[in-house]
Amino acid sequence: MRGTKPQIFEDDSPMEEFFPAPEWLSDDARKEWDRVLPVLLERRILTDADLGSLENYCAAIGQVREAQREINKRGILISTARGSKKNPAVTVQSDAMTRARLLAAELGLTPVSRSRPAVRGSSGGEGDDPLNLS
Repeated sequence: MRGTKPQIFEDDSPMEEFFPAPEWLSDDARKEWDRVLPVLLERRILTDADLGSLENYCAAIGQVREAQREINKRGILISTARGSKKNPAVTVQSDAMTRARLLAAELGLTPVSRSRPAVRGSSGGEGDDPLNLS
């Protein structure tokens, strides 16, 4: 190859500054984003294709927490004119937990998914680091 190599600048700012939580996420979801993003960046497994899954995972966790607050306030069963029925927040929470669990596995955030071999090898080929995290 001809020419000179580009100069590489060391940036001391944390990578999290480059990937702020989307504004549409709830406060609970943003807290989860801030919690897991550094882990994913440190493991160097996050690609731009994964950002949608990360957003959805954080949104699901936010819904789990919001539903739990509603369950804590009103209880698992609520009184109606016809008697007691299951609080709708229980169903919302259950669905959100399922989504969060599946997305966590996709993102490598569960013990089982972390124990599986990585899909990407360490060949150092082009495209291994689409977010240019190296």
